[in-house]
Amino acid sequence: MRDDQRNDEEILKLVTEIVSAYVSKNPVAAEDLPNVIKSVHATLGGFQGAEGVVLARPPAVPVKKSVTPDYIVCLEDGRKLKMLKRYLRAQYGLTPEAYRAKWNLPADYPMTAPNYAARRSEFAKQSGLGKSGGAAARKSVKRSEQ
Repeated sequence: MRDDQRNDEEILKLVTEIVSAYVSKNPVAAEDLPNVIKSVHATLGGFQGAEGVVLARPPAVPVKKSVTPDYIVCLEDGRKLKMLKRYLRAQYGLTPEAYRAKWNLPADYPMTAPNYAARRSEFAKQSGLGKSGGAAARKSVKRSEQ
């Protein structure tokens, strides 16, 4: 779902709550109700219109609970992921830096689940990746000598 659709839904929800609260405390004629709804909707819609200001919303989960050993929870929608970077780019068009800035996260906030990163690191070390003349290179040299 796009951000503008999500904002429209949030605005409609707010309009419903505001109008309900107003009508419950104030006498409103049935023929005036559509005007009240339009007025509230126009007011809320005006906040995000020209300047592009988006209503702030809380993260899907508390930041402290967003990083677990096996997954990272996306603060945008609450989805549990092993790798967050690609998901953020595809779903929200956000870079890791923009995501961290949006949610006031530290620069070292992980984009990969810790256990997943450790498994990938161990696999890379066993494969000899990242070393010139490493295990993988020695194996290919031994095969070519035979």
